[in-house]
Amino acid sequence: DFDNVRRSGLIAIKIKPEDKLIWAKPTSGKDEIQLITAKGQAIRFNEKVVRDMGRNAAGVTGIRMKGGDALVGMGVIKDDKEKQKKYQVLTIMENGFGKRTALGFYKVQGRGGSGIKTAKVTTKTGKLTNAYIVNVDSMQDKDLIIISEKGQVIRLPFKSVSQLNRDTQGVRLMRFKDDKDKVACVTWV
Repeated sequence: DFDNVRRSGLIAIKIKPEDKLIWAKPTSGKDEIQLITAKGQAIRFNEKVVRDMGRNAAGVTGIRMKGGDALVGMGVIKDDKEKQKKYQVLTIMENGFGKRTALGFYKVQGRGGSGIKTAKVTTKTGKLTNAYIVNVDSMQDKDLIIISEKGQVIRLPFKSVSQLNRDTQGVRLMRFKDDKDKVACVTWV
């Protein structure tokens, strides 16, 4: 469907005016997808349950969200049971809290459900701002960089982020100089 892309481009997906396309990742056809929302819900499903559609289609529902919720993370889990043992879900919350959770705590479900709780979202932690599926082996020597909306930056070792269960608040990773500041973005080096 994308063999003959014109200079002006092609429409790849029909998107509603209030939505944005943020991630697009290649898959093998046998992988699993994990979606995580700002209010702390997560769903993991096999990509085989997403049927093939034309370029102009809007797609199918991956996760049902309650009012005011938004998707903050999407990951592809490769179809390799040994590698899956090394995957973790890294979640960062807007008030500077974060945690790592073993992928084994997330069962494979059908797509289109409301998912399961991946983090305890409270006024203390704030909503989730970022969520990633990470391979622990490849992250051991890396550092996380967390940047706030007001430009404050912190760098900390990935392995210093606590590994906790699913339905927990996480631990404080960043303290802000301004009480009204929040986490804007996370990356690693």
